[in-house]
Amino acid sequence: MSTMLAAILGAPRRFGLLRAALPQPAAGEVRIAVQGSGVCASSLPLWEGRDWFEYPTSPGTPGHEGWGLVDAIGDGVTTVREGDRVAYLSTTAFAEYDIAAADGLVQLPPALDGKPFPAEAVACAMNAFRRTEAIAGQTAAVIGIGFLGAILVRLLSRAGMHVIALSRRPYALDLAKQCGAEETINLSDRWQAAARVWQRTGGAGCSRVIEAVGVQDTLDLATDLVGQGGRLVIAGYHQDGRRSVDMQSWNWKGIDVVNAHERDRARYVQGMREGVAAVLDGTIPLETLLTPFPLGQIDDAFRSLEERREPFVKAVVLT
Repeated sequence: MSTMLAAILGAPRRFGLLRAALPQPAAGEVRIAVQGSGVCASSLPLWEGRDWFEYPTSPGTPGHEGWGLVDAIGDGVTTVREGDRVAYLSTTAFAEYDIAAADGLVQLPPALDGKPFPAEAVACAMNAFRRTEAIAGQTAAVIGIGFLGAILVRLLSRAGMHVIALSRRPYALDLAKQCGAEETINLSDRWQAAARVWQRTGGAGCSRVIEAVGVQDTLDLATDLVGQGGRLVIAGYHQDGRRSVDMQSWNWKGIDVVNAHERDRARYVQGMREGVAAVLDGTIPLETLLTPFPLGQIDDAFRSLEERREPFVKAVVLT
């Protein structure tokens, strides 16, 4: 076989399937027979269309949460064998085959066979949790209960924090309850939501606030909710222009502000490994958060992400 099937975004909101050349691994790389890839919210603007994007994209783009079976091995790779099931780092996983560097692989144990595993997405949550520096007995607010927010609620509650979850969607608030939130607050009225948090904390605010949406309004709300000497963790992906912050409030409160987006590959891989362990021990109920779509219905997967109709949380595209 010299070709593979791959998704290609030919224009906004319009994926197509085409035959592309089968990629060959170079030294230090492996080829993976892809079983699936998660659909990341950060990819939604590319699918919807923005002035700064160019179309068509390269085959397999923007799939970056892939997993599958090692199919071929390049020179110098000794850490995996053909047939090993792995999750991996790449940007072209919406295809039947993909290439990944050997240092961006995490082996998936037999207990996860047959189960979708977008490890890169889980790693984002694990890394954000680590940067939060949770303290048992204190109060944390998580703003935005999608895939990332739901996992963070679970991790923070398991770490002994009192978690308040905030979202505009009733289903998301129910999900947060299931993940361990002690209180849920609807964001339809920002000021009322903030007042409830301050009432809940006796006027002290939250020692940890995680912004997991990626828009100006939720960044502002996070500033409102964090207490003196607290930590504001930005886990949402902000990509539609500049942001303004209330620097006076940040200064007066003396808070720590953390950008929880990692770019170091080793930290990504560490988060992936931690994510595998957290799913295996039941800390993260991964399968309950995923909705599968075949590769031929990839536009439907992105449309579901855009519309977020209940009970949708996160899409995975199966190859």
